[in-house]
Amino acid sequence: MFSISLSYIYADYHADLSFQTGLRGVLQDNDRKRQLKSCSTLPVSLIEMKSNMFTVKRPFSTSHSSVDSKEIKKFQLLAHKWWDEEGEYAALHSMNDIRVPFIRDTLLSMSSNYHLGNPLSGVKILDVGCGGGLLSEPLGRLGASVTGIDPVEDNIRTADQHKSFDPVLAKRIQYKSSSLEEIVEESMETFDVIVASEVVEHVADLEMFIKCCSQVLKPEGSLFITTINKTQLSYVLGIVVAEKIMGIVPEGTHEWEKFVPPEELECLLESNGFSVKTVSGMLYNPLSGSWSWTESTSLNYAVHAVKSGAQAQSHATDTPPETDTQQHSATAGTAGTVPDSTV
Repeated sequence: MFSISLSYIYADYHADLSFQTGLRGVLQDNDRKRQLKSCSTLPVSLIEMKSNMFTVKRPFSTSHSSVDSKEIKKFQLLAHKWWDEEGEYAALHSMNDIRVPFIRDTLLSMSSNYHLGNPLSGVKILDVGCGGGLLSEPLGRLGASVTGIDPVEDNIRTADQHKSFDPVLAKRIQYKSSSLEEIVEESMETFDVIVASEVVEHVADLEMFIKCCSQVLKPEGSLFITTINKTQLSYVLGIVVAEKIMGIVPEGTHEWEKFVPPEELECLLESNGFSVKTVSGMLYNPLSGSWSWTESTSLNYAVHAVKSGAQAQSHATDTPPETDTQQHSATAGTAGTVPDSTV
């Protein structure tokens, strides 16, 4: 339920034009934006293909879990490598340089309470698809009370073992081998914040996943998501180059048809009681091993959404809430770095 980011290969976004021809099995999704603009319905098929290489559909199933068993098997094999900063998860380690400040600064801008040294003290965070704890730990160091969940038991064992080296983290973080659906009943409107970083592109039922996030999040709570766009560029760089040619990512890590366009994600969030506040592009430079914010969402992007308040929920109608999308500044979330981070 977590992901190695696709944007391992630094590329000028103007190069996207050159990929529009000669790409076998991939076509432009000519009417996707037009279909999704109204946010009233989601298309069953987002992109028409010239070949049968992909069957591009995202059916919103009635399955009882958003966990994909095939994804569990993939990451079971890598469970012992989470804390190898030069290994398969190197890009996730360095992603903390921007995703942790992004979460921290956004939350602080919404609150009048600030605890010197522990700015997120008193904040209850659910880290969905926590893996080995790469994001849970720096959030715990900021003072938050973190619950990390992951369906892969070996990931939880790795996370538990690593946090045990720090007595402070051992008190602030708890890990559970669980899916999001399994904790809904025991954790209704429990958390102030949910983070799902590099997760949604691995779930089996995205609509159910978003619904469950809404159920366990308090009214006016924040949801942070980082994920991968579904574009020709993300297919070429993330699947063909990163996995099949260069082997930067283990082959088979990602399935392009499960990538999520930001327009689709925004519509799902808004139809489930969220107001989207921020959508910002992210870019990874493999030469420097660093991430940065960018205006383009062609590859990776981050979303911040806020669940509607209790009063708004009680007066909700069938009409989706009005979108309040703001472009996140390229400098936001980079005002500072987290001391003693996992990077």
